Amino acid sequence: MLEYQEQEELTTVRVQDPRIQNEGSWNSYVDYKIFLHTNSKAFTAKTSCVRRRYREFVWLKKQLQKNAGLVPVPELPGKSTFFAGNTDEFIEKRRQGLQQFLEKTVQNVVLLSDSQLHLFLQSQLSVPEIEAYVQGRGPMSVTDAILHYARSNCGWIQEDSHSALLAVHDFGNSMSNKPGNIEAKRRQLKVKVGPPQTRFLNPGTGIP
Repeated sequence: MLEYQEQEELTTVRVQDPRIQNEGSWNSYVDYKIFLHTNSKAFTAKTSCVRRRYREFVWLKKQLQKNAGLVPVPELPGKSTFFAGNTDEFIEKRRQGLQQFLEKTVQNVVLLSDSQLHLFLQSQLSVPEIEAYVQGRGPMSVTDAILHYARSNCGWIQEDSHSALLAVHDFGNSMSNKPGNIEAKRRQLKVKVGPPQTRFLNPGTGIP
């Protein structure tokens, strides 16, 4: 008789590819690519890729803390000075800090239930648009907004196959370290770089 073993839910998130936008102008800034791969039922899309700048992370942290009550929210890397903001060393240090922030955030059940986090990670909506969606003022539900972005292939246009395979490799290593169910896990990780598979979450909650 085969023993049923529930599959462990894992999420890999990478912050990478920092780029200076509007370089040479007074309003230049750096944004970062956020690549996410997961088998968690909490996420609508199994794979997603967006670009976000630091001040959007700051907004997200404030919103998460506001909704999480007494649950602590992970810390962000500090703000830059005028002269250090675009140096390679500072940008890399900030990238590492942003990745640590997201890695801790997606492991927190309370924070993961916030639909603003899901729109931040799995759509390219602006901050005002995210706020409108979670307040029910968007043209579609939170789930539909994520699915619309996933099906548009926008995230995959800016994602290269090498980065995607690196994230899947990390995900596969985490899975394969667990005893039993190895073949099933290998089958799950045979993914292509293309439109992500999807799972549905309840609109406005971020949970299935």
